[in-house]
Amino acid sequence: QVQLVESGGGLVQGGGSLRLSCATSGTILSTNAIGWFRQAPGKQRELVCTITSGGYTNYADSVKGRFTISRDNAANTVYLQMNSLKPEDSAVYHCNLPAGAKWKWGQGTQVTVSS
Repeated sequence: QVQLVESGGGLVQGGGSLRLSCATSGTILSTNAIGWFRQAPGKQRELVCTITSGGYTNYADSVKGRFTISRDNAANTVYLQMNSLKPEDSAVYHCNLPAGAKWKWGQGTQVTVSS
């Protein structure tokens, strides 16, 4: 069973930056498209951005120009660089397959942006 481990969240002031990591054992991340999702309290989980196995990326309009998704296949890790953070970016961030059936969700990593 795939076990996803997200890390790198924290408390940051508005305008600040964070870098999230998504890792799992084995090489499964390197052979799949991966998405970063976020869920704020009382809101539905939303797909923030995706990266294909070949490195093609796509972003939600709300984060375009501020967030960058990347991958290091040798390290079996997918990253999310978040710049110019806003209070509305506050949420628990998860990684997973971007479409269709999902792997078991990890614990996520909390991002809190203060105004």
